[in-house]
Amino acid sequence: MAIDGLIIVDNTGRPIIQSGFRSTPPSYPLLHIDALNNALAKTPGDVDPVIYVPPYNTVSAAACCHLLEETLDSGGYPLTTSSNALRDIVLPPSLLTKLLSVAGANITSSINSGSGLGSGPFSSPIPWRKAGLRYASNEIYFDMVEELKAIVNRNGTTLLSTVRGTIETNCRLSGTPDCQLSFANPQVLADCAFHPCVRLKRWSDSKILSFIPPDGRFVLAEYRYAPNQASASARFSNTTVPATTPPLNLVRDHVALPFTLKPAVELEGNGGNFNITLTSRLSTRNIENLVAELHLGEGAGGIKCVTARGGAADRYGRGVEGVGASWAFDSNKKILRWEIPLVSPSSSWSLRGSFTTL
Repeated sequence: MAIDGLIIVDNTGRPIIQSGFRSTPPSYPLLHIDALNNALAKTPGDVDPVIYVPPYNTVSAAACCHLLEETLDSGGYPLTTSSNALRDIVLPPSLLTKLLSVAGANITSSINSGSGLGSGPFSSPIPWRKAGLRYASNEIYFDMVEELKAIVNRNGTTLLSTVRGTIETNCRLSGTPDCQLSFANPQVLADCAFHPCVRLKRWSDSKILSFIPPDGRFVLAEYRYAPNQASASARFSNTTVPATTPPLNLVRDHVALPFTLKPAVELEGNGGNFNITLTSRLSTRNIENLVAELHLGEGAGGIKCVTARGGAADRYGRGVEGVGASWAFDSNKKILRWEIPLVSPSSSWSLRGSFTTL
């Protein structure tokens, strides 16, 4: 699927910038503008299938249009997607670039030609890395960020749990470095997605990440944590396993939760009460950005909640030492969302409240 063209409109729905639609009549862009304005009038903030970005100023709009045109080829398909190359082609919107454009100075063409200010966006043989990088201090950082999602029933039993992670990298290395990253137990990494710099053959053969990194921040890999994958692979490789054994892709992850969640819900004729207790199982480490969601069902409303730490509250109903915890109710999805930015080791938290039904 290709992109036919680009239309940038202001807050009133009037077009600011419009790129050429190659295979459509001149009146075709007006249909998109009318569709966008009608969609915004009916459901603000939820526009589909039009990609809607609130404009800030005409300089940002021009840079956005220029960036999209450089990313796509003549047929509307993605061509140049490397941030390093696009950073050299498209100058970020600023007061300096606006003054230079008013003065008639074509600074973009001088940079792209490689004269004076830069070596050109396509001068490097490696598309994702610039040529001639130099740093006084060479360093590279890897940050593995993992997110755990689980479904817990009303008895506190875990029905489903999965962990997905990303390897966020910040590279500040000179020249053209060739890096290797190995893992103590790579068999637990499944459904991996790599940056184009990673050599897939090396990973398939020896489970080692070999790559020439881009400059700056980027995501090296995304993965799913599968602790049962190694044992399941060994079990299914045995030829004595009967034919009735389920296939490997049906083996669940069953990731142990680092906390216990005990919900207690009492339903009444026109609503109900709930008391949710969360306790950390970790003794030395914190849990960051914990979110618990409770589906209250159709017709739920009139939510009243109290968050507390240690399951206690004062005589005014305010949580004791529950600093940082918050709750919010989505009236459209009927979901109560409980957020705790930082759960300290072995700490206990509670959310008590009531709701009404129509």
